Amino acid sequence: MLYVHSAPSALCPHIEWAVGGVLGVAVSLDWTPQPAQPGAYRAELSWSGVAGTAAAVASALRGWNHLRFEITEEPTSSSEGTRFSCTPELGIFHAITGPHGDILIPEDRLKAAVVKAALGDTTLLLEIDQLLGKPWDDELETFRHAGEGAPVRWLHQVV
Repeated sequence: MLYVHSAPSALCPHIEWAVGGVLGVAVSLDWTPQPAQPGAYRAELSWSGVAGTAAAVASALRGWNHLRFEITEEPTSSSEGTRFSCTPELGIFHAITGPHGDILIPEDRLKAAVVKAALGDTTLLLEIDQLLGKPWDDELETFRHAGEGAPVRWLHQVV
C-alpha cells in the first residue's frame, strides 16, 4: 500500500510515472487536496505483487523534495513485511514488520543503541525512538489524519 501524504501538484504526474515504472503498468492516482498543507495533494494506491516491490517503489520516490509518503508491504509465508516512511526533512525510514504489523528490530541494532547510550552519545529512549521510526510518525501524523476517508485505488495482478 502506497500512501502519498503530500506532494506539490507539479510532482504528481512524476510520482505516477515512477510508480508505474516499478509496477510495470500505467498508474493514474486519484489526487485529492491535502488539508494539512495548502497547495499539496494526497493519494493512495494498493497493489498485489512480489515481495520487495515496496522497496523498489520507495527507492524510486526517495529523495524527492516536498514529498511525504509511506509504503507498507504485508508479510508472506516466505518473507517478512516492510514499512517505509519518508519526509523531506528526515529522509527515508525502513523497518521490517511482523505478521501483526509490529516493527521487528534486529539484535545488532539494539546492541548498537545500548552501546551508543552507554557511551553518553544519546539516551536509550532516543535511540529506541529512532529504531521504531517515531520521528517519522510524529511528522506524518497530521498528514495521516487529514487523509481519513479518502478513496483508495486497487491494482490487481501486478507481478
